Amino acid sequence: MLLAGAACLASGLLPGADFEILAVRTAPILLFVVAMTVVTELVSEAGLFQVVTDRIAVLGRGRVWLLWLLIVALATLSTVFLSLDTTAVLVTPLVVLLAVHAGIPALPFALTTVWLANTASLILPVSNLTNLLAQNRLALSPLDYARLVWAPSLVGLVVPLLIIAVAFRRQLRGRYGPQPRHQVTDRPLLVVSAVVLLFLLPALVSGIPVQYPALVAAAFLLAAFAWKRLSALKWSMIPWRPLMLTAGLFMLVEALHANGLAALLAGIAGGGESLPALLQLAGTGALAANAANNLPAYLALEPVAGSPVRLAALLVGVNLGPLVSPWASLATLLWHERLQALNVSIRWSGFAVAGLVTVVLVLPVAVLLLWASSGMH
Repeated sequence: MLLAGAACLASGLLPGADFEILAVRTAPILLFVVAMTVVTELVSEAGLFQVVTDRIAVLGRGRVWLLWLLIVALATLSTVFLSLDTTAVLVTPLVVLLAVHAGIPALPFALTTVWLANTASLILPVSNLTNLLAQNRLALSPLDYARLVWAPSLVGLVVPLLIIAVAFRRQLRGRYGPQPRHQVTDRPLLVVSAVVLLFLLPALVSGIPVQYPALVAAAFLLAAFAWKRLSALKWSMIPWRPLMLTAGLFMLVEALHANGLAALLAGIAGGGESLPALLQLAGTGALAANAANNLPAYLALEPVAGSPVRLAALLVGVNLGPLVSPWASLATLLWHERLQALNVSIRWSGFAVAGLVTVVLVLPVAVLLLWASSGMH
């Protein structure tokens, strides 16, 4: 994908001036992605996520439904503050292994994790790369952004959970026994990681450009690991493939816009801020995300979104909509990779049907609440 973007730039399909504007806009976002990936990898290496899941197993008091609710809280907090990809990569294996060791079905817990990785990713800019792009375009503070999308975010959290609770009500009954606890190999690193995360999370919503606190946190953790556990520092911590894919998508879609894509999509996505118009835009975003991927879907439709409420409707489509196809979001693909590594099988036909039902229920209600809360009626 990066080669395709570079070819567009070299051939003139992507004008140099447009590329410079694109680079100024997206370089800080990609820098944030790198820094946050390093932070989450090192925090995981220190064992913090394992300690949290051990504590969740204790707090569940042997009741499966309570354990599920605690996992809902973990996946939601991880998605909101650390991004959907962090939930897919780091939380999924811990949650699934917790279910396996407890002798309870892993599917409800695995599905809860991936659905929340997608649908809980609307509320803050740092939760999803699409949100960071929208925040950048609108020049909103994190709190102003949250005020814009809080109502559909609530729908994206509550409705999928209700569907899972009803669909898996039998599996979520019953009890489980005591769980084995992980041994902490380096308590000082664990404490440092916890303290860094404790300071980082509020900094990410403080209004400071998010790449700066993320870079400081990454530098601090890198220094701590260089001192205590140098062998844990590897170049593979940097997400090379997603970075190249994302940078290439940025360039490719920008080249398409330079050659008339926005004019083509304007007729499909519609215009205006009425409820039908917002539904049309959100639906287009959801369809595009499931056909291709949520990031190119957002990039393609962003220029035709226009106003803040239309941009929020587009975010509803590309954040709450990617529940049907495996490739609709990178998080879903990463989640499936982790399940394969754990020998947990997923039937994609069942996944798609359940996701489609959920999207059909979630999207109209989310857009309705967005329209009502924004005063467009």
